[in-house]
Amino acid sequence: MPAEHEVIDLDEHDHRPAESGGITPDRLVARRKMNVRLVAAFVVGAVLGGVGVSELRDSRDERERNASVSLVAFPESSISRRTDITTIPAVVQMDGRLAVINAGPAPITVRAAAGQRPGIQVRDTGQSRLLRPGGTGWIDVQLRIECSTAFESEPLSIRFSVETADRQIREVSYPVAVEGSAWDRGAEQPCTFITDLAKRAG
Repeated sequence: MPAEHEVIDLDEHDHRPAESGGITPDRLVARRKMNVRLVAAFVVGAVLGGVGVSELRDSRDERERNASVSLVAFPESSISRRTDITTIPAVVQMDGRLAVINAGPAPITVRAAAGQRPGIQVRDTGQSRLLRPGGTGWIDVQLRIECSTAFESEPLSIRFSVETADRQIREVSYPVAVEGSAWDRGAEQPCTFITDLAKRAG
């Protein structure tokens, strides 16, 4: 028998469906669009996150500025209004002024000021002062001074009640130099008078 030969039809095409693991052009386009969306979402998130962090930092800095208090104070003037020579030691009562400088970054309102140590007492007269950053205000005070011990070299600690820009009340202290100040000079003449009077009486 003659040998049978296989005939291969070169015009046959493989009509098998594409394997499920293959990537069609439509799927490739969809995947690229998804990648673009993911990148865009990441960029937008990063930008918004940076803006949020910046706003939080700015808000925190603003709160810290509004809450901070820094001031400088010194005696400005004095007027003797009463000299009491019946007490021992002799006492001079004066009206004075205290200059206060707002050295902080935000406005403050000085509500009260008071200080005391052996020989001298200082208290405000109940008036408030609004001070802008870098601004100076003058607070009227009343002084009670014992001539024998009042003006020593040690500063007098003045305690201030201050309302900050965030509407909180804070207590701060500042050492005020009284020796050689306007208060010292204002008390010098009445105290000298008392001393001379006591010498003549003795």
